Amino acid sequence: MLFEVEPDQEIGPDGVERVVLVHAAGADPDAPEDPLPQTLCGLNTDAMEHAHYCPARPGEPWYPPTLNDKRCRECHAALKSL
Repeated sequence: MLFEVEPDQEIGPDGVERVVLVHAAGADPDAPEDPLPQTLCGLNTDAMEHAHYCPARPGEPWYPPTLNDKRCRECHAALKSL
């Protein structure tokens, strides 16, 4: 999971103020901690920040629940179609 961020935004204690959208990307097969070059919606991942979020339980969303309103709808649809 990746955060598309606004670089000029002031950073608060948790950093979520800078998040524009939360995107999903596949893992690089050679380096599983790294994303593939594009998100599931087709954006370049180079300028995005890693969000080391992992759902705690099955059935939880792929994005932090507090950022539900900032999840990329295209990435979400792509994940649901898998």
